[in-house]
Amino acid sequence: MVIKNVSLDIVCGVTSTLPKTELPHIAFAGKSNVGKSSLINALMNRKSLARTSASPGKTQTINFYNVNDALYLVDLPGYGYAKVAQAVKEQWGKLIERYLQNTKELRAVFLLIDIRHDPSANDKTMYDWIVHNGYEPIIIATKVDKLKRSQVPKHVKALKEGLVLRPGTAVIPFSAETKQGREEIWELAESLLFEPA
Repeated sequence: MVIKNVSLDIVCGVTSTLPKTELPHIAFAGKSNVGKSSLINALMNRKSLARTSASPGKTQTINFYNVNDALYLVDLPGYGYAKVAQAVKEQWGKLIERYLQNTKELRAVFLLIDIRHDPSANDKTMYDWIVHNGYEPIIIATKVDKLKRSQVPKHVKALKEGLVLRPGTAVIPFSAETKQGREEIWELAESLLFEPA
């Protein structure tokens, strides 16, 4: 994917109506501090279009990034952040559910998991929830640069077992620092985008 132009087109909060769009969507879900914004910036070749933050829980809206007027990269609110009130978490959950259930343009959901840690209960719930909504999530194992190369296969195996992934589920190790995995993610995204809906 050659990135010619990108823009943050739509921001959708808990009380917003979901936008009607013509372009296909690729969505990204993950825990609050898993590196979603860093991944989206890396995919778009931008340093800071998606706001990264030292304090997790920054993304409290669904953000729609228009890439080349050809597709939307959709950043879903991070989950599992302890300092957010339960009522707010439930609102975010309903917002994400509304999006997954009502967006006909959604072609794929990428679920980000920190490769250094076993999947949390929240990660497992999110994986099962995406599957329940009719999608085959693609797993992006983030922060792979923080491991020695020899440790990666063991951690990928633990991730697959921890999430009880369906056979054939793609797992892509990714680093926002080195851009490892970026091309693979785009290749997979493009193959899914141009499948018949």
